Amino acid sequence: MQALDRRDFLTSASALAAATAAATLAAAPAAHADQAEDAGAAASLFDFDTLATLTQQRAAAPYTQPVADQVGSFANLNYDQYRAIRFRREADPLAGHPRFGLDLLAPGSIFYEPIQINLLREGVVVPIPFDPHLLEFDPSQFPDGADLDTVGKMGWSGFRMRCPLNRPDVRDEFLVFQGASYFRAVARGTLYGLSARGLAIDTGSPRGEEFPLFTDFWIEEPAPDAESVRIYAMLDSKSLAGAFQFDVTPGAETAMRVRMALFPRVDVTGVGIAPLTSMFWFGPASRAGVDDYRPAVHDSDGLAMRTGAGQDLWRALSNHKALQIASFVDRNPTGFGLQQRARAFADYQDAEAHYQLRPSAWIEPVGNWGEGVVRLIEIPVENEFNDNIVSYWQPKAPLKAGERADWTYRLIFAPLVQNSGPVAQVRGTRAGKSINSPTGRSFIIDYDLAPFQDQLPQIAVNTSSGEVVHAYLKPLVAEGVLRLAFEFEPRDARMTDLRATLTDPDGTALSETWMARWSA
Repeated sequence: MQALDRRDFLTSASALAAATAAATLAAAPAAHADQAEDAGAAASLFDFDTLATLTQQRAAAPYTQPVADQVGSFANLNYDQYRAIRFRREADPLAGHPRFGLDLLAPGSIFYEPIQINLLREGVVVPIPFDPHLLEFDPSQFPDGADLDTVGKMGWSGFRMRCPLNRPDVRDEFLVFQGASYFRAVARGTLYGLSARGLAIDTGSPRGEEFPLFTDFWIEEPAPDAESVRIYAMLDSKSLAGAFQFDVTPGAETAMRVRMALFPRVDVTGVGIAPLTSMFWFGPASRAGVDDYRPAVHDSDGLAMRTGAGQDLWRALSNHKALQIASFVDRNPTGFGLQQRARAFADYQDAEAHYQLRPSAWIEPVGNWGEGVVRLIEIPVENEFNDNIVSYWQPKAPLKAGERADWTYRLIFAPLVQNSGPVAQVRGTRAGKSINSPTGRSFIIDYDLAPFQDQLPQIAVNTSSGEVVHAYLKPLVAEGVLRLAFEFEPRDARMTDLRATLTDPDGTALSETWMARWSA
């Protein structure tokens, strides 16, 4: 598995778009009847059951990778040229809607799969064909103009949506789907950071990762007073096909309800449900070998989990020298997600990237998900331009060929998803070489102090190998922090998993269980 280079492309994709004019939309059903039939346009009323039927039919057929040669002005584009292709705002397919706007994204660069995008108007499918005349080409990058007549079999590469998220008179983008099954969202006051995916298959596996693709979208035209937008998507891959429904409500927390039905072509053992992808280069606990003026660089600093038994866990992220995979066994998990808890400018000192504004994401399963593991994958990186963190739910039972499998969950993007439980949260993790031992490491874990104003808790710290020594608590009243410090002696260990919890005298947890993996 390779880390995904997305800083140059996926981050900038939020500024790259294409759209289609109202006149084109009106003519689309007749002019593109063949596309409409393939996309299910024959249905008079389109809903999730319609999409599931179409997806099941596709899964019954052999898989074909959708690829189109990039031709004309879209061939061999570099980063700056791709950024220079912009959406004609007057061509918004949702023009006239009081709240929502829609931009379609151009092909080019790494985005070569043609994606079919459709509107749903009162349940009727209206295809939006690819039309380069609806794009602007910056003359600084296209001094000879653009070739708008050579399109071959190219299609749109994705889309983004806008609404008055931060100011009532400005439609900010809050959602983008582009590349494989990736999508990202922002909440009020945040910037794009981590990504979600429709599905992960064999991530971190020696077999090599399989990247499913959203091949078709149906965007339901919202009612004039709608606060949410509904999006249907068909996913396809050599192992399976999938039907997805996204109900998205942007705001202080941008919330999605995701429903999916999967139709495996073959038995699938390494499926990842509700995957999240993020970046962690370094932080206060992992600066070895980093020569950088910033104290931290990451989109997420930990994986939060609430187990089916009600236990709250916090796994601090790290950038190891070798691929690391951690699995947290659970039954009917309550929630999990990658979070960015360090939210002050001083935590990063980056006046351009503003990592303190990156959103957190939280997955809440709807219904019982049964037995499985929350999996965390940490891939080594040497810069901030690669996504190297992946988390997802992997069910214990494999998906069986020909058997439909359904999941539903809520996905929340927010600055920091609030802890609804009674325990104290981990604020941050620090580590460094011990001053007391040439081979030891010092670990510092900061918790909220508020729950422990009257009485300090007990300490429970353990390790899977090596030895923990000299653990103690220190209240930092002015900072509102209760600091847990301990020394770790590796002895002969090359890797170990550390755990720490604050408890009452009878052992009941009063804090999240902090976890970290140390490797030599």
